[in-house]
Amino acid sequence: MKDYQGYFIDLDGTTYKGKKQIPAAGRFIKRLQDAQKEVLFVTNNSTRTPDFVAENLRENHNINVTAENIYTTAIATADYLRSMAPIKSKIYVIGESGLKLALEKRGFILTDNQPEYVVVGLDTSVTYEKLEKAVLLIRNGAKFIGTNADSNLPNERGMVPGAGSIVKLVEYATQVKPVMIGKPEAIIMKMALERVKLPKERVIMVGDNYHTDIEAAINVGMDSLLVYTGLSRPEEVIKEKIQPTYKVNNLDEWEI
Repeated sequence: MKDYQGYFIDLDGTTYKGKKQIPAAGRFIKRLQDAQKEVLFVTNNSTRTPDFVAENLRENHNINVTAENIYTTAIATADYLRSMAPIKSKIYVIGESGLKLALEKRGFILTDNQPEYVVVGLDTSVTYEKLEKAVLLIRNGAKFIGTNADSNLPNERGMVPGAGSIVKLVEYATQVKPVMIGKPEAIIMKMALERVKLPKERVIMVGDNYHTDIEAAINVGMDSLLVYTGLSRPEEVIKEKIQPTYKVNNLDEWEI
């Protein structure tokens, strides 16, 4: 087993399960902190700010982290655009406060007046008018960016539409494939590696979902640790052509 200096960790299903704590995850993160490992929570959530996510971890899950430990698809999208577009580039956004604030903090102007980019994420108050604007702007030449491809997300009512459902609608109406940022794409992982300033060989991705967390690690050439506390099941994972580097039933089993 390698001595990993950095740990990228998924949230829902890995660190907690909805509003429920996963005690082994809390102990695991404390062990990482005590060993002075670099901890970065990498999440496909684009609606929440890092401050909000960190506060939720502290207040509801007894995990002592700050906003600096949080890397959302909103931040990754802003970092990706900042790497290729000048400050004050114009962007039309379908999304919520986490995404809009991340883009504004990088110096972008949010507008529907001749934007160079259209960014689509989860928007729980999306309207036909917003979708119509996005489609027409992309058809007129704006570049199309999607935060993440998750078709659904869990809440107390069940599996509801995720960001990927909105992205797919816009893709279908424009016949333009977006650049996708979130897991399992490599972009969010590359941006996260730049954030922690570590080579990928020294970092491991920890998650419960083979098709997002583990495939993201595979796509960027990183090692991975699949934990069976969330979505993926052993009988499903064993059928995959490329296996996770490591698998555990819970994070107490992982030796640092």
